[in-house]
This record gives sequence, C-alpha cells and structure tokens, in this order.
Amino acid sequence: MARAAIAAPRLLRAAMLLLLLVAAGRRAAGAPVVNELRCHCLQTLQGIHLKNIQSVKVTPPGPHCGQTEVIATLKNGQEACLNPEAPMVKKIINKMLNKN
Repeated sequence: MARAAIAAPRLLRAAMLLLLLVAAGRRAAGAPVVNELRCHCLQTLQGIHLKNIQSVKVTPPGPHCGQTEVIATLKNGQEACLNPEAPMVKKIINKMLNKN
C-alpha cells in the first residue's frame, strides 16, 4: 500500500511533464517567433490545405532576415510558417493573390 502511494505522485508528475512537452511541441512546429530583429520563422511547413487559411503574409528578405518568409494566418487564429520554395506554398500564394 505504501509503495503504491509513492508511485502515484511519480506517475502523475511524469504524465504532467509529458503533457507539457506535447503542448509545447505542437505550438512550436511551424509557429512564428515573436521578435522583429530576426527571422520570424525558425521552422516551416511544406504546405497546408487552402481551406484552413484566412490570410497569407509574405515578407521579403531584409536587414532583419536574409530569407523570404511566408506566414499563413489560419481560420482558427493560429499562425503557421510556410516554406516559400515548396510547390504547394507557391500555389497557395498565387491563389490568395488572385482571390483579391
């Protein structure tokens, strides 16, 4: 009985740590970094379904970042960084530009 009482808090701590790591990992994948003095996108996605996108912002290379950045705002409010060289992303940009 005493052994089970000791194991329960350890299991609970391990479960909470795992939940925290999963939550942090989900937000980090393709999410822009909030800092204007460097590149916003540390990781990019190869594409995302057009029906999930509300708007797309394309930032050309400049003093803050040496690469083109494509940040899609999704309909659920999240932002996702997209790879500007990916064929799917190029199609998304063209469709969004032609939509307006």
